[in-house]
Amino acid sequence: MAVVNIGFGNFINKERIVAIVNPSSTPIKRLREQLEKEGKVIDATQGRKTRSIIIMDSGHVILSGIAVMTIAERVNE
Repeated sequence: MAVVNIGFGNFINKERIVAIVNPSSTPIKRLREQLEKEGKVIDATQGRKTRSIIIMDSGHVILSGIAVMTIAERVNE
């Protein structure tokens, strides 16, 4: 299993990533709110500002305090 560091000692399986998106767009905010109600949001920000949202193939979203481009570079390593 290949994993990627999403910041602050948190790792995810990179083969299950569908998208890495910026959290500021309105559709992504709506998706986050909907999935929070369903209990499918995993907060890996360690109390910091959310700088990226990772959408997984399981329907979960993971909030990260690391920038989108940084995570994308780590996935492509």
